[in-house]
Amino acid sequence: MKIENQIEKISGFRHLELLANQVVEGFISGMHKSPFHGFSAEFAEHKTYNQGESTKHIDWKLFAKTDRLYTKRFEEETNLRCHLIVDNSSSMHYPKLIDTAKFYESKIGFSVLAAAVLMTLLKKQRDAVGLSIYSDTYEYYASEKGSDRHHRMLINALEQTLQAPKEAKNTDTIQFLHQIAEKMHRRSMIILFTDMFQPGGEEALFNALQHLKHNKHKVVLFHVIDKKRELKFDFDNTPRKFIDLETGEEVNLFAENVQVEYEKKVDDYFKKLALTCAQYKIRYVPVGVGENFEKIMTTYLVEKQIFG
Repeated sequence: MKIENQIEKISGFRHLELLANQVVEGFISGMHKSPFHGFSAEFAEHKTYNQGESTKHIDWKLFAKTDRLYTKRFEEETNLRCHLIVDNSSSMHYPKLIDTAKFYESKIGFSVLAAAVLMTLLKKQRDAVGLSIYSDTYEYYASEKGSDRHHRMLINALEQTLQAPKEAKNTDTIQFLHQIAEKMHRRSMIILFTDMFQPGGEEALFNALQHLKHNKHKVVLFHVIDKKRELKFDFDNTPRKFIDLETGEEVNLFAENVQVEYEKKVDDYFKKLALTCAQYKIRYVPVGVGENFEKIMTTYLVEKQIFG
């Protein structure tokens, strides 16, 4: 089953963990022959069973052949440390959803569900995951752990992010990325969901992203956008009022009058983002609201193999 069909099938559920589980299970079952490893703990070798140890991992088939007790030794339960960062700034709460819309059709809803999907995948692979959420303040931080209790705590934090009302406020992404970077002491994969709307200059923003790479961290940037409106500026040609969600600044115009110039500037900006990220060895992945999550999960699995 295609992931977009899976999403449609379960769109009536509001429970984030259930939704994320359904997406991940659909992804895994849809891979006929996965090129990836690690969906369960990787078997390493046998070791002699010592009296008093748990019998949980005794290899009974080997016992039948050798009449000796051996246990299967597995690699470290935590294979990877991953820290997810969700930009909860005012601009991420676009588009404003009508009552019939699904929560993941806004940039923040899409990012929250994508983060929950990755958490579920990380949990299945016995990896440790942490979470940071920021807006005009550093809203939430949890270091990387792998327990079920920790997983539920992070899911709850994501659910609260969806439920909390959002006022128009300026967000200093640069400041918070530097703060997060200072907290990351052990080598980790860092995954950021943001729309890259940040006043203060591109150079300062890329310096903050580069700071995330210290201590040999791997950084993956998912650039979350509404392709129809933010990329193509696809509006009917009636007079409209456009409002900056963070500053409240307003401008009245006909979309058709600026569409060509707008698309060129956006295209140039995206190309510059991709080029600069490549220079800094940051994995840059644009993702559109409303797309399925296969690109996000596949990116994570590929980057994990490279990072490992």
